[in-house]
Amino acid sequence: MTTHAPARIDLAPAVWRALGSVRDPELDESITDLRFVQECAVAGDEVIVVLRLPTYFCAPNFAYLMVADAADAVRAVPGVRTARVTLADHFASDEINAGVAAGDGFSASFPGLADPDAVDLADLRLRFQRKAHAAAQELVADGLLRGGRTLDDLLATTLADLEETAALARLQRRRADLGLPADPSAPLLLETDGTPMRADGLPLKLRLARTTRVSIEGNGIFCRGLLATRYGERAVS
Repeated sequence: MTTHAPARIDLAPAVWRALGSVRDPELDESITDLRFVQECAVAGDEVIVVLRLPTYFCAPNFAYLMVADAADAVRAVPGVRTARVTLADHFASDEINAGVAAGDGFSASFPGLADPDAVDLADLRLRFQRKAHAAAQELVADGLLRGGRTLDDLLATTLADLEETAALARLQRRRADLGLPADPSAPLLLETDGTPMRADGLPLKLRLARTTRVSIEGNGIFCRGLLATRYGERAVS
């Protein structure tokens, strides 16, 4: 009787997709799209990932979130037995890498930099998730206004009324992050607590959201330029 060893599955595509689900919390973009993944090596069921950032002094809390999220995402890929995710070329690489490897969390890795009574970086993550949602919502609303819709039209619009676009998909994902209604019957315009926006103050709210979106987009362009300067155009293209 001839026996056959089970076929080995190439985990590399699934690992890369998992990394693609991890976002820079401030830039609201995937770390793969931003070219923050310097190395991704898959050997059987073992994975090694090295991340890099635009500067040596990027905020350690943002950096910690990305490294920890990347480690969690890779370790959740079915078939991955071990995963080592580290950050290179950063002033706090040692603390971040040791903390993520041990699962210590940011507060334990950087005593004195975080509120010991707060859930580890949860407030920071929530703040940027809300900014990302506001920006995604404004982007969809801005497209409708440019197409001739009025503010009253926006207040009556549900997600089911919209064409399936990348902007709409992005908005739905941001709402899912926050636990906000993202089903077709959900209103387009929601407050941060999930209640429908009202007409009072709506123009100001949309302007503030636009400012947030422009800031996020501008920071993304700036960071891409810094990364290219630091590592070279060929390394990030």
